[in-house]
Amino acid sequence: MYQTNHPSRNFRRGLLLAGLTFSFLTTALAQELKYTNGNNNWNADSLGNHRAVVSFNGAAGVARVIIPWRRRDEHPELKRIIVEDAKTKQKVTNVKTLTLNREQGDICFEPTSGKGDYYIYYLPSKNEGRDNYPKGVYLAPEQTADNNWLQSIPAGIKPNTTVKQLEAIDSFNTFYPMEVIATEAERKQLLLKHPGGGYMLFPEDRQFPIKMTDDLPQRWIKKGPSQSFSGEADKGEYYAFQLGVYARHEMKDVQISFADLKTTGGQTIPATQLNCINTTGTTYDAKPFSATVNIPEGKVQALWCGIDVPENAAAGIYKGIATIKAAGMPAMPIRITLTVTNKLAVNSGFNEPWKQTRLKWLNSTLAQDDAVIAPYTPLEMKDSVISLLGRKVGIHKDGFPAQIQTFFTPEMTSLSAQPKNIFTEPVHFHFIEAATGKDLRWQSNGWKVTSQTPGKISWKAVNTTAGLEMEVSGTLEFDGFLDYTVKVTALEDVSLKDITMHLPFDKGAAKYMMGLNQKGGVRPEKIDWKWDVKNKNQDGAWIGDVNAGIQFNLRDENYVRPLNTNFYLQKPLLLPTSWGNGDKGGITVGEKGKAILVNNYSGERTLHKGEVLYYNFHLIITPFHPVNTDFQWSTRFYHRYNNLDSIKTTGATVVNIHHGNEINPWINYPFIEWKAMKDYIAEAHQKGLKVKIYNTVRELSNHAWETFPLRSLGHEVYSPGKGGGFSWLQEHVGKDYIAAWFVPEFKDAAIINSGMNRWHNYYVEGMNWLVQNVGIDGIYLDDVAFDRVTMKRVKRVLTKDNHPGIIDLHSANQYNKSDGFINSAVLYMEHFPYLNRLWFGEYFDYEKNNPDFFLTEVSGIPFGLMGEMLQDGGNQWRGMVYGMTNRMPWTATSDPRPIWKVWDDFGMQGTKMIGYWVENNPVKTNNPLVPATIYRKDGAVLVSLASWAPENTTIKLTIDWKALGIDPTKATITAPDIRNFQQGQVFGKDASIPVEKNKGWLLIIK
Repeated sequence: MYQTNHPSRNFRRGLLLAGLTFSFLTTALAQELKYTNGNNNWNADSLGNHRAVVSFNGAAGVARVIIPWRRRDEHPELKRIIVEDAKTKQKVTNVKTLTLNREQGDICFEPTSGKGDYYIYYLPSKNEGRDNYPKGVYLAPEQTADNNWLQSIPAGIKPNTTVKQLEAIDSFNTFYPMEVIATEAERKQLLLKHPGGGYMLFPEDRQFPIKMTDDLPQRWIKKGPSQSFSGEADKGEYYAFQLGVYARHEMKDVQISFADLKTTGGQTIPATQLNCINTTGTTYDAKPFSATVNIPEGKVQALWCGIDVPENAAAGIYKGIATIKAAGMPAMPIRITLTVTNKLAVNSGFNEPWKQTRLKWLNSTLAQDDAVIAPYTPLEMKDSVISLLGRKVGIHKDGFPAQIQTFFTPEMTSLSAQPKNIFTEPVHFHFIEAATGKDLRWQSNGWKVTSQTPGKISWKAVNTTAGLEMEVSGTLEFDGFLDYTVKVTALEDVSLKDITMHLPFDKGAAKYMMGLNQKGGVRPEKIDWKWDVKNKNQDGAWIGDVNAGIQFNLRDENYVRPLNTNFYLQKPLLLPTSWGNGDKGGITVGEKGKAILVNNYSGERTLHKGEVLYYNFHLIITPFHPVNTDFQWSTRFYHRYNNLDSIKTTGATVVNIHHGNEINPWINYPFIEWKAMKDYIAEAHQKGLKVKIYNTVRELSNHAWETFPLRSLGHEVYSPGKGGGFSWLQEHVGKDYIAAWFVPEFKDAAIINSGMNRWHNYYVEGMNWLVQNVGIDGIYLDDVAFDRVTMKRVKRVLTKDNHPGIIDLHSANQYNKSDGFINSAVLYMEHFPYLNRLWFGEYFDYEKNNPDFFLTEVSGIPFGLMGEMLQDGGNQWRGMVYGMTNRMPWTATSDPRPIWKVWDDFGMQGTKMIGYWVENNPVKTNNPLVPATIYRKDGAVLVSLASWAPENTTIKLTIDWKALGIDPTKATITAPDIRNFQQGQVFGKDASIPVEKNKGWLLIIK
């Protein structure tokens, strides 16, 4: 619901309800017209969001009205007009439109109740799409008038009906004042009145975001262009304002510069405290940002500027100059006057986002340091070996990995003193001469550390061979992310048969695979893969065992993160110039000698002198940390907004607040109803519950205060697209966007983000604000559209000051056409080091798969994580083999509480999980399609059996009693009675245990 008790909304509502009027001049008439709030007095889903309230005063049977509606939408003549009798609320069928254009509508209708009011709806639409992806279609004109009535319309009938007001369904839908267009006559008159220069300036207050680029607002006709702006700010406030530019002629490379603001007494706000977000700033990864702003002829551009008023600024009137320049055009100064009050702004004004104070966040560098995040440990370097949590990386003299080792036990619950090698020999490149077929030999002087902190170590090596130089820059971070920039420069013309990079995996670290057209499971004997970026979001894979593995990805200097989650095809990968080499590049995987060789090849090419290619890649070393089983048993998510006492009685410990409810109504913008959210969280904390909220980056609610400032940035934050979707988007955003998720109950319509951009800076700052001001205990991520740089920053602010910072990630199965056939775990593995749980997820088939798919793609265990199931409630028998249940209260058919009770009755806290994949698991079955995982403690063990057999079967247990520390002569095997899971019974130690297809058992041995 659109609330009206919010400060900014009161401001907007006040403008409407105060009946502010302005003059419309049309060729037909001049009248005072006002815009008002319709207070949801009609069904917008059938009648649209806008209507004119008209009053008929004539005596004849035909009413004629001219409505100077000044519409921003194109082709009003192609949209239906619906007339309604205000007294009877009945549709008037006898209607004739004379003229419909963007400036006015000339309409005749039958006044069925005689004198009085009538409603004319002029943007009716219907939804032809799905509930959550609406396709708003504007109704076409229809002929409903009776021919006799049409013939009764007097020739030359004059207007006999007045327009009382134009109403929007609510204040959020109003066009007033910034979307009320100027007429063409007014625009021409403006140009005649101000003939000089190639552009005009219209400074505008932050309360009136510039929304249109194709039209001038009528407000600017009344105000006229200006070269001065004044405003008022508190000390410490980030004061935002706009400079609207109307290009009479095309403008290229628009720049804005600022001078110091000074008082007459000599107090100064330095020019460095002023900025324009459209032209300069800081990228999401802390690099300088600059953008080229071009304005086509006849278009409007909003330049959003900000004054970061120092907290210690003296109160007073500050004056200065901003200067706008464009290539080949004279510069134009704007006089800025800012009155600084004696009041100190609270939190820089960030608690009042309707003032656009948070635009400062777009250039934030919060949490950009390399500080180590728990549970990781600082990097340690000794000679050529770098140690990190559970892993070691040896560096060869050429700068590439000589060896990578892991120290995780097969159980994945602890570390071992014995390493497991991932490679059989160093990672290396081959440059093969075209003429001789010989492999060029490289010379290296060794590698040198270029920077070192506890969280990141970087190094560089320069290698040379005949006609080529290869500069290798490597960086290893504390979480196991190993990144390489490989710059190959031709010192002379060189013809090569191939350039390849070899990743020689040890067979013991190459049992499983995901990626390169392979779903998770046992690695095939041979892979022969080619680039297909138009259709497939694939540039690497993960190969490994449960306790040792590598994700590798091949990229060049032009890599841009593509869109994901239904939108990959709209912004796919860019083919790497180096690795792709047209259609010549690819990857093969297969056995070669002692190794499983990943051969990354790019094919034949000639490098000309001075040509540079980047053969960049990164290696993510898995697992990231041991599995925290105790967290899994004790932390139970309740994934729905509900009464807290009801939640408490379920045994859940953490509440996940999705979007689309009264305390978090707007998707990925949890800042409007934050006070209600804060109260809810405070009550939850009193009851011993934690609360996490839905908040991610992929799409953004249209209710965001910053919607139009972000639109002014072109495609930096919002993706280009064909528009459409919910009616609000079509009516106010207009075009060139991708419509995303929609919540009908709240009419919340999201727009797709473009990828990696400065909105991620805002996201990190917003998360910090939510922790500090609302008290959230973490976030629920519904797929992710940012990279590990942002994830690290988010984890830092969520865990600051000992906050729990719990993060769980949900993903729908991305292995499909719309998502580019990428495995969800491959897509998001760079984020896994900072997650506490997985929820994979929608469209994951828990029935028609095998244990290897479950282990690699769903469970999270090979990466140090555990998870939960979703689709159709999951398979609770198979899930327990990996320590997973369904999430409460997602589906009524798979309530996890009976299994939670088993956990509590058995005492799962402190148990040691030994999975079926562990060779020395002391409990095995005689059927590999019915694996067994155990949860062991002193004197007792919980055994989880699950069947992947094609039909009902029976199994026998093979038990190493000595390893369990249990006397077999005194042991019992009991199946506890578990509702909707199994009937209680006792089995003999040598009994044949029946196992139904797709089901299993939980057995207690003690």
